[in-house]
Amino acid sequence: MNAPVATDVASGRATPASAPHGTHITIRGLYKSFQGQPLYTNFDLDIPKAQITSVFGPNGCGKSTLINMVSGLLPFDAGQVLFDGKTLTDTKISYVFQNYREALFPWKRAIDNIKYPLQLAGQSKAECNRRAEELVASFEIKFDLHRYPYELSGGQQQLVSIMRALAPHPEVLFLDEPFSALDYEMTLFMRDKLQDIFQATRTTMILVSHDLEEAVYLADQVLLLTRRPTKIAEIVPFRSARPRHPETLTSDEFVRAKARCLDVFQREVRR
Repeated sequence: MNAPVATDVASGRATPASAPHGTHITIRGLYKSFQGQPLYTNFDLDIPKAQITSVFGPNGCGKSTLINMVSGLLPFDAGQVLFDGKTLTDTKISYVFQNYREALFPWKRAIDNIKYPLQLAGQSKAECNRRAEELVASFEIKFDLHRYPYELSGGQQQLVSIMRALAPHPEVLFLDEPFSALDYEMTLFMRDKLQDIFQATRTTMILVSHDLEEAVYLADQVLLLTRRPTKIAEIVPFRSARPRHPETLTSDEFVRAKARCLDVFQREVRR
């Protein structure tokens, strides 16, 4: 049964009555099937505001499908998704894709890829340039952004993708395995930069990762999913202070959180 929905007369926002305080994204009664096979059935979830939520689970459980539905990239069969009581159309979101090579416009220079969502929103040339300069300074960019994507390394292309996603100051940032195609050195760099951006903006982030270490390290909470039909297996909090460093990976708190996630994951894989 779906949660009751109340309307705030002053704001006109529709908010499920059961959403706890501090919730940013409220999902109620979500249904999705493929070729008649149920994937999500009456799925409920509350995602907190100004936190990073990692999504982790068995292969094929629908991790990417979940954030694709929530972000509006994939339609769902039934249910409701609200962002701070607003619909998707009234919410500013951005998405970082796993396949950065296909995500960037090959006919646009890197700097113009970054400015694109700002231009789409009708911002002036001066505003676009100012925001691009802010991002370049924040990420300490050393390579030439006037080159085309095919002239950049994989790590540089994904860096451009993330800068483009952050350019319009999104309320929610979705990241679908954003570092999986990068080498380890670049992955460590990108993890640090993502934390810097999060601490500076407190943007609500949802991160899908197949790397359990990464999922725990970056998150305030890890959403663990079951096998199909997909349910919430458990939500494991990780409240270690930020910024986090490589030393965090050997802390007692991290080891406990990762071990708990691994226990739940292995239980679901064997189910």
